[in-house]
Amino acid sequence: MLIRVGYDIVFEMAAPTPMIVLLNLHPSLLGGLESPDRILTEPAVPIEEYNDGFGNRCGRLVAPTGTFRIFSGTDVPDDGLPDPVDRGAFQHAVESLPAETLQFLLSSRYCEVDRLSDTAWKLFGASTAQGWDRVQVICDWVNSHVRFDYQLTHPSKTAFDVFNEGTGVCRDFQHLAITFCRALNIPARYATGYIPDIGVPVNGDMDFAAWFQVYLGGEWHTFDARNNQPRIGRLLMGTGRDAVDVALTTSFGSALLKKFVVISDLVSE
Repeated sequence: MLIRVGYDIVFEMAAPTPMIVLLNLHPSLLGGLESPDRILTEPAVPIEEYNDGFGNRCGRLVAPTGTFRIFSGTDVPDDGLPDPVDRGAFQHAVESLPAETLQFLLSSRYCEVDRLSDTAWKLFGASTAQGWDRVQVICDWVNSHVRFDYQLTHPSKTAFDVFNEGTGVCRDFQHLAITFCRALNIPARYATGYIPDIGVPVNGDMDFAAWFQVYLGGEWHTFDARNNQPRIGRLLMGTGRDAVDVALTTSFGSALLKKFVVISDLVSE
């Protein structure tokens, strides 16, 4: 199938402002695109592209004073299959984990492993088997104990806050599940990208989505505590320790958001 993705974001800039943008598709998806995945701006400005420490494609630019638009669109081929499920994926002993996964066992800005470690072991340590099923039980628990509500979140909300308040948006669901996984010695990393409404009821205006990945059985696997079901057409943009590492735009100065539109539509099967 072919999925059209893109965005149209407009800021009002009070002065020339440096920005970092993480709006490209992940490098793993670049093969076979119907058109180049390029960041475009109005007015046009130079963009320096680079890969960050997590392997995500990023851009550096300086937004000029006034109205500044960032936009793009491309068609992405997809196999049309839902997220793979591998219930036999096993949990590695910590001493056997690849060195590059160890950072995803540690606390980070939004995932306070130290504050939720005892809770994680009480909830899941004795009652669940290690591996895939344990991660799924964590997703089931978070999905049933956290209520989605745009009005009851804020930029500084952490996993500990989500656990205590029981509300949040998709990134909050993922932060809590990631924290529980790390507390149980399962490497877990935050992911962001597109999830089109394919095979599910249309869910209002499209937005960028969050999910997470865990390292089991020698590879990274996709889980989603918010939707809690395999989805079709999930397209990755970036991964990191938590939402800090994959911020869509980071402005080093004043930037007033005036428009934010995300496109993720099925073009053909």
